[in-house]
Amino acid sequence: MGRENWTSEKIFERLLNNKSQKTYWNNISELRKRANNDVFNQAYVFAKSKINKKKIIGIDILAQLGFDPRLRQKETIKLYFNLLEENQNDDVLFSLFFGISHNNEKLTNNQVLQLIKFKNSKNNDIRYSLVSAISGVDNPKAIETLIELSEDNYSSIRNWATFGIGTLCERNNDLIVKALWNRIKDKHQETKLEAIVGLANRKQVAVKEQIIEELKSGEYGTLLFDAIETLKDKDFIPHLENNLKSAKNDSGIKEEWIVDLKQCLNKLSA
Repeated sequence: MGRENWTSEKIFERLLNNKSQKTYWNNISELRKRANNDVFNQAYVFAKSKINKKKIIGIDILAQLGFDPRLRQKETIKLYFNLLEENQNDDVLFSLFFGISHNNEKLTNNQVLQLIKFKNSKNNDIRYSLVSAISGVDNPKAIETLIELSEDNYSSIRNWATFGIGTLCERNNDLIVKALWNRIKDKHQETKLEAIVGLANRKQVAVKEQIIEELKSGEYGTLLFDAIETLKDKDFIPHLENNLKSAKNDSGIKEEWIVDLKQCLNKLSA
């Protein structure tokens, strides 16, 4: 009998004894589908537990319990920030920040200030999950913190923060533009491409030169297509055509990538 036929109580019990991450998240996912008060109340009790394992289970369930809107979302957010006021270990903080990231549409200024206190954490996972919590939040302090973290030594943090200010943030000012230009030569390829997309979103036509450089190298990802389609500059066409010819003769290139390249070329040629 599949877990969809299990009682919620049984799944809560299984979560306390799960040995693998896959099984854990399958059980969390099943409870998240059951957006009812019984599941909410039990997850809420778990989240307030003094036992970290139970606390994390409760936080993870509430993070995406129901959708549009989340079930009792205001109570969840209040709980999360109450937990942040207490001393929590890094595993709990990690879950809290990702939980907040799924419910951050209406964060107050005080809540943002409460979050960014963790920006200098020595734990890479905490800084990474913090980026998730404040990305897409239209708040100057949140954006300022993302800009700071776009300079992080850890490439995944730089990448996610650059995406946060380049794509998820709709603001356009000198600080954001400067931060994106600072990542335009990043040694981490995806971070570099996120910066290019962010600059294209802000119609920074000077990024055209970098895009052509990437096209000539042939070592770029599909993110570059987004920037090209945003700028709509037909000067990119011959470079895309050259890459398409090369791709057709290279058995190591994925067919999905070739399809995306063709779509980009067609949109630009239209």
